[in-house]
Amino acid sequence: MQDLINLHSFGASVIYSFVGIFILVLSFYIVEKITPENLYKELVENKNTAIAIVAGAFMIAIAIIIASAIH
Repeated sequence: MQDLINLHSFGASVIYSFVGIFILVLSFYIVEKITPENLYKELVENKNTAIAIVAGAFMIAIAIIIASAIH
């Protein structure tokens, strides 16, 4: 009987997921450091919607790049 889940593929998917999340967080940290304003402060304390949209678009763009590179 065939296994329902191939453990090798599952393990690789989990590892690549963690690598992708790490790269996403690292790239957001780098953008945080090179921008003149503190993005986290603007998002949480000042509730700046424009910066929230830009940060979300950045995360989606980096996630697409990471996903296509891993795939």
